[in-house]
Amino acid sequence: MTSPSVFSRRTFLASGLAAATAALMYAAPGAPADPMRRGAHGDRPSPVRLRLPPPTGPYPVGTTEVPLVDRSRRDPWQPGRPRELMASVWYPARGAGGHTLAPHMRRGAAERFATARAPGFGVPEGTVDWAATRTHAYAGAPPDTRGGPRPVLLYSPGTGDPRTWGTVLVEELASRGYVVVTLDHTYESPAVQFPDGSVRGNEPMLAEFEEAQRNGTVPALLEKVLRVRVDDLRFVLDACERAVRQGGGAPRTDSPLARLAPVMDLSRVGALGQSAGGTTAAQGMYEDRRLRAGVNLDGTLEYNQEPNGTNLMPVARHGLDRPFLLMGRDGSNHTTEPSWRAFWSHTRGWHRDLTLRRGKHQSYADLEALLPQTGVPREVLEDAVGTVDPVRAVAAVRAYTTSFFDRWLLGRDDGLLDGPSSRHPDVAFVP
Repeated sequence: MTSPSVFSRRTFLASGLAAATAALMYAAPGAPADPMRRGAHGDRPSPVRLRLPPPTGPYPVGTTEVPLVDRSRRDPWQPGRPRELMASVWYPARGAGGHTLAPHMRRGAAERFATARAPGFGVPEGTVDWAATRTHAYAGAPPDTRGGPRPVLLYSPGTGDPRTWGTVLVEELASRGYVVVTLDHTYESPAVQFPDGSVRGNEPMLAEFEEAQRNGTVPALLEKVLRVRVDDLRFVLDACERAVRQGGGAPRTDSPLARLAPVMDLSRVGALGQSAGGTTAAQGMYEDRRLRAGVNLDGTLEYNQEPNGTNLMPVARHGLDRPFLLMGRDGSNHTTEPSWRAFWSHTRGWHRDLTLRRGKHQSYADLEALLPQTGVPREVLEDAVGTVDPVRAVAAVRAYTTSFFDRWLLGRDDGLLDGPSSRHPDVAFVP
């Protein structure tokens, strides 16, 4: 659930720029990325512009941002106000239709990210233009209703990461026929930008973490983090249900979710996420039976900074009776990670445990595709995303996640989860 770069607030000191192996792999034709390009006067490098790998599914992708307010709940991090959230919905679109590509991060969020989070990944401030990255999704494009209602997936990011940090995977799922809702956990994410332009950071959570370290109450704080996250996830699902009810007649033009009601099938809902997002998916499934299948991308299932088998979460103590996929970094699986071992032994539903060989914790987030383009030193790169080839890693995580949800939400089984595949030699099955 936690990563050292967030909760110990460790930063990586990067000096100089190294070659970026993935830069050309993700460059658009005729516009290669160049992490060493000079500025206008040749005196210092211009900020690098990063590119995301394109999705490979048959559908163009649309996206829309959705502000949400849970007026029934006071914000646990800011008790004087109701819980306010930002989400994005990604979906199969009918076509681009003159719509522009959505940014990976809004300008205000990107500027905060550059100072509050990027240095923790070893990227010096000012070396990357985080606001310049574009997704492959068209903002506000009309949904493709020809296939009828589609399964809905809820995506939660890691602790201290923005919802945009799962775009590489989310766009792939949308391009293959899913509606995916990505969620920012306000005051825990480093930068949440709202429609009025305001940006809220994660200072409240970090302040409570520092106090918990002094008082020896970190497990209690992590329990609070998960409680807030699961409540957020369930509230978003509630909001989707309300939107579908509203959209039963003429869709409300002032409700982004209601406009997407015709393509949301809420009888087929899954959850997924990286790090604490995977933890949220697992505990969310334990608490809410509307979630039929889930994927945990390298998130622990105990309330500890370092896994030791104590303070297990309820889902680890009791397991699940519905399909669930574990995917871990190299060396972390249900035979080595105590909370995964407990979950594995108590889970009655279908389950698999896969390892990304030579991968690290951030191999399951957008950093796998983006960090090699920033020019950070090799040791910084390897500490964050390992030595697995980034193109193959992205392809593998996309393939196995899609295969899992296809199998359990669409009834379409390609056999990929039955055993090792020569198409993805970096993925190991853990018996």
